[in-house]
Amino acid sequence: MTAELVRGQNHPLSQARLEIRISAGTPIVAVAALGDENGRIHGEEWVAHPGAPAQPGLEVPRQAAADHRLAVDLDAVPEAVHRVSVLLALPVGGTGPVRFGAVAAPFVAVTGLDGGEVASYTITGLEAESAVVALELYRRQGAWKVRAVGQGYAGGLAELLADQQLSQAHQLAGSIDDAVSQGLARSVQAPPPRTADGDRSRQTAAPALGPDQGGTAPQPGPVPPVSPYSGQTPGGPGQPAPQQPPYPGSAPESDAVPQPSAPTAAGPIDYSHPRRQNAAPPPPPPAAPPAAPGQPAQPVAGDATGWSMEERLYNQVWGMFEDLARTTAAYRSAVDFAESRMDKELEQVLSDPRSRIGGQGDAAREAARARHAQLVAQAREALDRDLAQLAAEADVVEPALPPAYARWDNPAWHAYRVPMEIPMALRLGDLHLPEADRIRIPMLVRLPLERGLWIDSGPAGSSDGSSTDSHAMSRLAMETAVAHAARLLAVYPAGEFTVHVIDPAGSGAQPLAPLVQTGVLAAPPALGAAGVADVLGRLTQRVDLVQMAVRGGAADSLPPGFDTSQQLLIVNDFPHGFDDRAVNQLRYLADEGPAFGVHLMMVADREQSSGYGPLLDPLWRSLLRLTPVADDHLADPWVGHAWTYEPSLVPPGSQVLQQVLSRVATARTKFM
Repeated sequence: MTAELVRGQNHPLSQARLEIRISAGTPIVAVAALGDENGRIHGEEWVAHPGAPAQPGLEVPRQAAADHRLAVDLDAVPEAVHRVSVLLALPVGGTGPVRFGAVAAPFVAVTGLDGGEVASYTITGLEAESAVVALELYRRQGAWKVRAVGQGYAGGLAELLADQQLSQAHQLAGSIDDAVSQGLARSVQAPPPRTADGDRSRQTAAPALGPDQGGTAPQPGPVPPVSPYSGQTPGGPGQPAPQQPPYPGSAPESDAVPQPSAPTAAGPIDYSHPRRQNAAPPPPPPAAPPAAPGQPAQPVAGDATGWSMEERLYNQVWGMFEDLARTTAAYRSAVDFAESRMDKELEQVLSDPRSRIGGQGDAAREAARARHAQLVAQAREALDRDLAQLAAEADVVEPALPPAYARWDNPAWHAYRVPMEIPMALRLGDLHLPEADRIRIPMLVRLPLERGLWIDSGPAGSSDGSSTDSHAMSRLAMETAVAHAARLLAVYPAGEFTVHVIDPAGSGAQPLAPLVQTGVLAAPPALGAAGVADVLGRLTQRVDLVQMAVRGGAADSLPPGFDTSQQLLIVNDFPHGFDDRAVNQLRYLADEGPAFGVHLMMVADREQSSGYGPLLDPLWRSLLRLTPVADDHLADPWVGHAWTYEPSLVPPGSQVLQQVLSRVATARTKFM
C-alpha cells in the first residue's frame, strides 16, 4: 500500500534499489545529494547532477524535463553517507516559469524497480521558491526511511546547496546551470500549455478504463566578388524525406499545468493527454469505425480536441509522441528491473558456498535466468501491444496531414496552393526510438519560430554506422537548410515571409539553386565580408527599429512601406567572412531577433568556429540543433529519451520542391 506523505512525515523502506519518479508539468532540474549524519555534503563529488549524472548509488537525468526517474541503490552508497536528498530546481535563464508558485505542485514518488509505489509526496505551499528539497532518504539504526521535506529556497540551487553546508555551493550551482543550458540544444520543448478549462482527453470510441473500472492506473568597401549564382546551374540532388516542439516553443508561465499520465508495461496506453485539450468544448471528432469484440477501437485521424482539423492533428501528433515516450520508458524500466533482480539472485547463489557449485547451484542460476527471460518477455509483449496501436494510428494520421505537417512525398504537396493563413506548426523531420523503429513521429515546431535553427555541418556518423566526409556533410547540411526554408516560404501567405542568404565564399551555390532560380529570395546570396556586413547591418537595424516601436507602444509608427513580414537569415560556411563586429551582430539577432520577426538558420560546423572561444557558446545553446543525417541527439520533454532525428528532405529525383517554390514566386509577384 502506498504511503501518501505530508511535509515532515516519514515511512520505512524495505528495498535498497529504488526509483524516484518526479512529475512537475514543466521542465525542472533534478539533483541528488549525499550527506553525512549531520546532513553535510562533503564536496561536489557527493552530488549527482546533469553535468555529473552518476555518483555511487545514484543516477539522475542529464537534462531538465517535466518528468524524471532517478535511480538509487542504497547498498552502493558509501558507508559515510547517511542521507540522500532529492533536490528540484527551475532552469535558470530560460523562458519558462521562475517560481514554483506559478506551476502545478511537483509530485514525487518512491517506487520499487517493479513500479510498485512505496511512498508519494505532493509538494504544496511553494510560492517564490525556485529550488526545493523534495524529500530525503535517511539511515536510522541500520534501516532506511524516506521523509517528505518540501523546504523551498527563493535563492535557487546556490542557496539550497549552501544551506546543505557545501562550501563550493555557488560554483556547483553555476556548473549545473551550465550543463542544463547546454542541453537546450538537444531538447525538444513541449508546446505551450492551454488553459485548464475544457476537455483534456482525446475522444475515442473505446476509452481506457480506470482502476475503478477494471483497468490499470495511468502511471529546442571592397569590390564584391563575382557571384557564382549568376549562371543557370542545376539544383542539387534531393534526399529522401522523413514530436516541441519539438516539438517546439517554450511554455509560458502558467498558474495551472495538468499532470501528465503515464502508460505502463502493465496496461494499455492511456489516451488522456494534457496536450490534447482545448479552452472550450470542441466540435465533435470524426466517428471511429466500430471495433470488433475484444479488439481496441480503430484509430481515426484528428480524434484529438481542437477547433480545426489542423489543431486536432497537431494535438494528436503530440499525443502519439508522448505515448511512445512513456510506453518505451515503462518497457525499459521493466527490463532494468528484470536484470537487477537476476543479478541479485545470482549474487546470492555465488555468496553461498553450499550452492556455488554442483547441481543445486546450476538449478538456481537457471531459475534466475528463466525468471529474467519471463519478465522481459512480458514487458516486450506489453510494449508490442502498445506499439501496434500506435503504428495503426500513425498509418491513418500520416496521409491526413496538411502540407505544413506532411513529408515531401505526401500527395498533399502536389495539390499545394499558397495558403491564406499561417499554420500552427511546421514539420522539420521525424523522430523515432530503437524499440519502435517503424513508428515515425512528425517533429512539429510552432510558428512563428521561437528559436533559431542550427543545421550541423560537422562530421557525424549516420544511424547505420557509416560516416560522411566533411565536403559531403556541408552539401547535405545546405540541402537540409534549403528544404526547411522552402517549407517556411510555402506555408506562409504570399509576402509574409522573406528569406536572406549569407554565403561568403559561394560554397553553397549548388544546393541554393532552387531558391535562387525560382526568385523567392529577397536578394541574391550575399558574398564576401562586404556582403556579410551589409545583410547583418540591415537586419540588426530592423530589429532595433521594431523593438523601439513595440516597447514604446507605437507599433503603428513604423515608416511607410516598412516590410512587416517574418525574416529568415540563412548563414552558410560560418565563420568565413565574419569579423568580431559581425559575430556580435549575429549573436544579437539570435537573442533578440525571434521576438521581433527575424529568425536565424545557421549552417555551420561548431568546431570551425572554436577560434572565437566561449564567446559563441551562448549562440549555439540558443539554437535548436538539427542534423542532415539521422542522429540520436534530441530528447523528449517527458522522460528524456535520446530520439533519433531524421531531416525532412525531398525524395531523389522529385520536382516537388521546384514546383512548390515556383508557385510561391508567382504568388509573391502578384502580391507585390
